[in-house]
Amino acid sequence: MNHLDSCRLSQDSEPDSKARLYDQRFARYTTAMRNEMPDRVPIRPFVAEFTGVYAGYTCQDLTHSYENAFDAACQCAAGFDWDAVVANMVYVWTGLAQSIGLKYYAIPGIDIPAETGFQYREPKQEDAFMKADEYDALIEDPTGFLYNVWLPRVADQITPIGQASTTDNNLAMVKTGMAMMQYFNAFGPQVDRLRAECGTVSAIAGILKAPMDILADKLRGYLGLVDDLFERPEKVLAACEALAPHLAHVAKMTGDPSRNVPVTIWMHRGGVPFVSPKIFKEIYWATLKPIIQDLWSEGLQTLFYAEGNWDFHLESFAELPDRSIVYHVDQGDIFKTRDVLGDKFCLSGGVANTLLSMGTPEEIRGRCKEIIDGVAKEGGYIMDASAIVQNDATVDRMRILTEATLEYGVYSRGHSTPPATSGGPKPLPEDAKPGTFLSPPPKGKLQPGECYPWEKKRAEIGEIQGDEAICRKTWQDIDALGNMFIWQLLLSF
Repeated sequence: MNHLDSCRLSQDSEPDSKARLYDQRFARYTTAMRNEMPDRVPIRPFVAEFTGVYAGYTCQDLTHSYENAFDAACQCAAGFDWDAVVANMVYVWTGLAQSIGLKYYAIPGIDIPAETGFQYREPKQEDAFMKADEYDALIEDPTGFLYNVWLPRVADQITPIGQASTTDNNLAMVKTGMAMMQYFNAFGPQVDRLRAECGTVSAIAGILKAPMDILADKLRGYLGLVDDLFERPEKVLAACEALAPHLAHVAKMTGDPSRNVPVTIWMHRGGVPFVSPKIFKEIYWATLKPIIQDLWSEGLQTLFYAEGNWDFHLESFAELPDRSIVYHVDQGDIFKTRDVLGDKFCLSGGVANTLLSMGTPEEIRGRCKEIIDGVAKEGGYIMDASAIVQNDATVDRMRILTEATLEYGVYSRGHSTPPATSGGPKPLPEDAKPGTFLSPPPKGKLQPGECYPWEKKRAEIGEIQGDEAICRKTWQDIDALGNMFIWQLLLSF
């Protein structure tokens, strides 16, 4: 690989330069995600609180105002030669978290210092948001359980079912529902701003977590789940199976409609050493793999953000269809990952965050070159830090990572470089079979996207004097908003 000064496309000064810059970056990014060779290694850092370091905002500024967080992301995108960024990586907007009184976040500027990123506070095992004897209720009706049991326990403004409602309860539900709509509706203009002002691609769309990670993160807590895996494993498996179609539905509804950028799964506590290989295979992977296959059958690629070290499970991930995922390396061995997964999937990451906060220029440049030479030679690699970049990283060190990639990451075959082509990967015919990988809930139970089924409402209405199809569509469209609210609260906040 040779350094070509012409790759510094951001220096173009013609009136349509941003549009052409975006097209070039989009082609570069999506070509790599197809596990093919673009003109150079794309750069896609998952910058979170670092955006505040660059733009002059505190962690409190970013979490209390998503407008500040959007602005900081755009300033970073404009100030660095990056191909893609996340529209807002500081995802916990405290306006929403406080409107309903979420108990599990420590908020910058209130619970913790203004310069400290938001913190997740897992309750004590005896105070878990779901009790050990409540698996049957979750399995029977996951959406109902979230509304009736989980929500009043995680939100101090919400009155438990059976108690008299309060003004605070009613206000919290109205304010939080409107806040969520306001927040998510703001992402469209933010994506457009990144494109028009910065020529930068919005890196991801949509959200997913593994069913067992949901149990560990937001329901039973890790210690409670560990007990359950030994004392009632059949209940854990049944709960994961019950959650799976609903989680897949949220991923599809929030994913990129054009199927070009991936849904991201945040992988937490479902692998070795948190659980045994047997539990991983029989519960975690058994209920996650069908979700990934189901998404891919509809053309949705998944970015496996493998937080921690998942090297023990690389052979399992290799079971997935070619190009169905992008695999992000955090603490794992990126060269081992290349050997096992590199022929099948695009890889990203591998530059330790400690280098971006304490490393010397030589160390950062050396690591970038090592990865590019050892992993990216045939394409299918995206430059990124190992983990989400917070406010311990420095601007100078992020510039070194960027400049090293621009220097070492240019592809050349003789005197010509093949042009990158645009568009995310597409499944092969044998994989493009929606409905064959993930079973829906049994008939008679709430389906993904439902809170109050039309059949039940139809029975209450009686005679309909006009077009029933119009009535049904209107009811189902609004009912789906109620479903999306509770599942997004579970997954995104």
